This record gives sequence, structure tokens and C-alpha cells, in this order.
Amino acid sequence: MKTNLRHVPHFRAPYWCFNGHVHTIARSLFGDTQKPSLNRIEIPTPDEDFLELDCNIQPESDAIITLFHGLEGSTNRYYIIEIMKTLINKGYSVVGVNFRGCGSKLNKQPRFYHSGETNDYQTVFKWISEKYPNKKIGAVGFSLGGNALIKYLGEAGENSLVDTAVAVSVPYDLRLGSIILSKGFHRIYEYRFLRTLRKKLNKKRKRIPNLPEFSGSTIYEFDDQVTAPIHGFEGADNYYEQCSGRRFVNDISTDTLLVHSKEDPLCPIQAMPLAKINQNPYTDYIITDEGGHVGFWSKSRGWLNFVIENYLSSNL
Repeated sequence: MKTNLRHVPHFRAPYWCFNGHVHTIARSLFGDTQKPSLNRIEIPTPDEDFLELDCNIQPESDAIITLFHGLEGSTNRYYIIEIMKTLINKGYSVVGVNFRGCGSKLNKQPRFYHSGETNDYQTVFKWISEKYPNKKIGAVGFSLGGNALIKYLGEAGENSLVDTAVAVSVPYDLRLGSIILSKGFHRIYEYRFLRTLRKKLNKKRKRIPNLPEFSGSTIYEFDDQVTAPIHGFEGADNYYEQCSGRRFVNDISTDTLLVHSKEDPLCPIQAMPLAKINQNPYTDYIITDEGGHVGFWSKSRGWLNFVIENYLSSNL
């Protein structure tokens, strides 16, 4: 059932945050990067690889909230750290997931991670449900991590191991998002992503020489030359078509909140499938007039984390 969101405060930005780029960059530069007390755990994957989880398990908590970062992020990113602290202070346990190759070391297998990788989500949720069978599971995904979360929820349907979820700044149309990254000022973000993607690929090629080489200069080209062939897609367009979150909204059977800004510079609001979201009794949304990509600099501080925690609490 849809949750009543009328009690959620209206998002208000300071006067100097005059567009989505400012929100995105300012929050990234000045967000909290001091981690709470966490325990690093490695869990195995079915293909003889591993995932690195950062956990704060409170024995008396009723629920564990699982957190998924964005492209080339990790549990070191400010938006993961800040929501961790908010949730821990409210008495929740948290599990922050580092995608393959995004933790303290490269993973073993040729594959990395991508916007539609849901097998690793299932691995994490299964591990939590088996190790902590008496705790409910919440999930929060940001950007790429939110897209894969939506895909997982849609694929799993009524068999989802997640009790409630929030997805923030989702790239509902992956192809459109990759095109935008290659234009104008957006190339600043693209350059940052490609710098670390290329570095990881070159490092892994020393161990696995037959991995694809990257000779391009855009995210689309990286996905076409590297992401797609490594993960079994025919090319970037096939990867985008199969994994874009908007395809899976209809099939979600878990109470899910979708948060997005009209000014998101990386994932345009036009890609958000509002008709599908409204038709699905399990999905709801908050769209702000101001704000950036994952970054919402608010008056007073902490609006996004309040919204996430409030929604989770109302459904757990």
C-alpha cells in the first residue's frame, strides 16, 4: 500500500545552491566522511568470488538496513556514511555493501559490477536472512545502486527478501544517462568515473590479460567495450535495454519510495516512469524542484536522510 507522505517536510535549498550541479558537487565536497564504528566482513559469492560488507549490527534492533552505493563509489562515500549514522542513531543495524572491486581490494573473477547486477544483491540479502533470521530487511540504493535495487525488486516480485526499500537518484534510462554524461559540463563527472574505471581495468588486466581493452573516452564506449562483453551483453545498447530500472517498476511487490530531483544533472527527471509508479500500489515517490544527483543540500541539513529513515520506519 502507498504510504502517506504528507508529513514529509518540503525540501528547501539555501540561496547559493542555484542548480543541480551545485547541489551535487557541494554535497560531495563537504559531506561527512568520518565513518561510524563498522566491522568489515567478507562473504563468498556462488561464483567463488567475494563481497566486502561494512556492518554495524545492534543485537536489539528489529531490522537491518542494507545500503548500496553508486557508480565507482563505496561505503566511504558521504551519502552512505551519513545515512549509516542516521540509521544507527535510530537503533537500526546497517550493512553497507561494496560492489566487486570497490572495497579494499580487487575481486577475483573477471567480472566487476554494473547497473543491473542483482545476483550479488540476492547473495547479500540471503546472507542477512540466514545469519539474522529474526530481523527484517530494509534496502536503500543510490544512483546505480538504486537502479540495480529496483531491478532486483522487480525480478523477485513477491519472493523479494526485502521488506521495504528506498531508491535515490535512479538512472531509469541508462542509455539516456550515458549520453548526457558525454555532453558539456557533465563531462567533469564522466572524466572522474572513467579515471577510476580505467585504473581498475588496467590493474585487473595484469592478472587476467584476456580482459577487454578500453580505447574510448566516454562512459558509453566503456560500457560497449568493457562492461557489456565482460558481463554477457551484446553491447552497450543491449546492456542498457536489459538493465534500465524503468523496465522493472511494474513488477515491484515491496513498499518502495523513489526520490528524485527535477534538477538532477546526471539522471534526467524525464526518464522517471511516473505512470508506472502511480499504477503500482507498492511504489511511491518524492520529486523535489531543487537538488542534485544524490546531493540534496537542504535548509536545515539532513532532509534526505530524514526522508529515508522516516519511510523505512513507517514500513518496518
